[in-house]
Amino acid sequence: MIYLSEFAFPSYDEEYRARLDEKRTCFSTMYPFFVLSSRGLERLDFAPVTLLYGGNGSGKTTALNVIAEALSLRRDAPFNRSSFFDDYVKLCGFRTLAPLPEESRAVSSDDVFDYMLSLRAVNEGIDTKREELFDEYFQKRRSGPFRMQSLDDYDELKKVTDARKKTLSGYVRESGMDKNVREQSNGESAYFYFTSRIRGAGLYLLDEPENSLSPQKQLELKQFLEEEARFFDCQFIIATHSPFLLSLRGAKIYDFDGDPVDVKRWTQLKSVRTYFEFFETHRREFQRNSSSKPEK
Repeated sequence: MIYLSEFAFPSYDEEYRARLDEKRTCFSTMYPFFVLSSRGLERLDFAPVTLLYGGNGSGKTTALNVIAEALSLRRDAPFNRSSFFDDYVKLCGFRTLAPLPEESRAVSSDDVFDYMLSLRAVNEGIDTKREELFDEYFQKRRSGPFRMQSLDDYDELKKVTDARKKTLSGYVRESGMDKNVREQSNGESAYFYFTSRIRGAGLYLLDEPENSLSPQKQLELKQFLEEEARFFDCQFIIATHSPFLLSLRGAKIYDFDGDPVDVKRWTQLKSVRTYFEFFETHRREFQRNSSSKPEK
């Protein structure tokens, strides 16, 4: 499925004219101006799965953020923007083939980081409340005879009675504070977060979803994305340098390390070739180890 068919970025000349018109002179940078045009990128044409490949600083995340902002896509965590971001977005253009479904959104590794921090904050709050319940339990249990003066004292009477009738664990369990929210490993949390945000038909912009994922989890994510694109009307635009995700079936890949940015096959990409050449160099070791018994 294709919702967004193309996106146009301003040319270097358009950006330069905008700079000449700019009255603000107290800034040393006009980010995101001149980031993408310096690589000759003026337009992206999209497939059901489009990958933006490149090293750090190549502009692939900048391109994703610009597209997300131009389309007003939902996102959780704030992103790297400047005072000139809105001015830049106004110079961009795009074409859609179908209305964007409500589930469409941008998801980044920063979202995953915020999610994990939120889990910890919830658990810290539960831990604090649990300690308060411990203190309350022993205070009520050891208190002297309780005299009820009016109906306003009923809640206090109930707490004292419960503390004297129940064990500490029973008292805490009834309060609902007996269990923390389950915290997963960073990789499990990242995988869960990305997959839980993809909820059927929609345009999804994913920024380096492989972060924190083991090779096995990256392969699981690859299969998940292929199935979502094939069977559930999802369109993906993904910034990545994972060789596993770069091998996504039928993906169109833009090489942001190229000058200019151009379409490549995943087997032509520099980092993928580096992996390939490394393992080729050690081919004999792999063959020898696979046929021999492990050392005890």
